[in-house]
Amino acid sequence: MKHHALEQLQIVAEVDQDYPHQIMSRNERLERWAELLELNPGRSLSTLRQTEYQQVRERAAMRCDGSPISIAFEDPVLRAAGLENDSYGEATRFFELADYQLHRVICYCHFGANVSAATAARHIRNARQVCSIVRKVGRLKPATICRITVEVAAMSDKVLLRDVYREFICAGRGC
Repeated sequence: MKHHALEQLQIVAEVDQDYPHQIMSRNERLERWAELLELNPGRSLSTLRQTEYQQVRERAAMRCDGSPISIAFEDPVLRAAGLENDSYGEATRFFELADYQLHRVICYCHFGANVSAATAARHIRNARQVCSIVRKVGRLKPATICRITVEVAAMSDKVLLRDVYREFICAGRGC
């Protein structure tokens, strides 16, 4: 994929910067991304190296061709909804993901040099599910929270359970 400056594009095409962005909820954006990845579930996608060790500014600028983020950026629907580029920082902003959630989707330390599109899609859906559970729990009375805790504890996906706990604790402390 070639990247061009806006000025270069205006030479060959009419660019309407005032074109309204399509409004999509966070869940719709994440679901769209997962669906795009599942169009070719066996596809091997590139990962980013050591995202957790980079300074915030360097991590935000990280990108690579053929990554799960670049698949999202190739989609005209997500670009119309406001996805501006295929960098790590833009993915955290646009998809409203915490660093640890995007790290789980794209970092070399979990998968090596490549991750399958199906695996990346599963982690994206987990991130969406975790935030949905936390938002629901945050609006409930303590007795209801206890009942939900028992339901969540019965989940077979321990990674998802750990993420729900992490998000719930962070939501209370404003992390």
